[in-house]
Amino acid sequence: MNLGYLKALHIIFVVTWFAGLFYIIRLFIYHTEAEKKAEPEKSILQAQYKIMEKRLWYGITWPSMILTIVFGTWMVWEAPGILKEAYFILKLCFVGGLILYHFQSHVFFKQLQRDEVKSTSFKLRIWNEVATLFLVAIVFLIVLKNNTDFVWGMLALIVFAATLMLAIRIYKKSREKKENGEKEL
Repeated sequence: MNLGYLKALHIIFVVTWFAGLFYIIRLFIYHTEAEKKAEPEKSILQAQYKIMEKRLWYGITWPSMILTIVFGTWMVWEAPGILKEAYFILKLCFVGGLILYHFQSHVFFKQLQRDEVKSTSFKLRIWNEVATLFLVAIVFLIVLKNNTDFVWGMLALIVFAATLMLAIRIYKKSREKKENGEKEL
């Protein structure tokens, strides 16, 4: 198959995989926050989230990950010289980390499907940003390729990660302040 078609299919499934990863964790956050609701709202919301999570996880996210790996591997098979490039080896390390992220997200998925709410919404919000960091790192590696640009890209990634963590903490404090204000009324 033409390498251009393989690359296009690989990119399409990378996009759908990330879309699934971003949305599934958002659903986990809502599912976890529903734990604080009174009945019957809690049960209704959690039942609906379980359906949505299951459809997204098995209908989009898992197949997208598998097809991303299939088309990525196929491209390497067609152009094995890429494995001699340092940036590409590092990209594969980040992809390996992303696959581990996917598997840990599967653990969260299974817990919530069994009605085991073990993570806080704050922990899940931070977890959601980990996928963003993988996305930024992988895209910078593939686009920049050379070492000098990579160093600047990784510095930018560190600043980006710190900014994300700060934004999450500010959001958490703002939300807690709002919730405490509503309780006082």
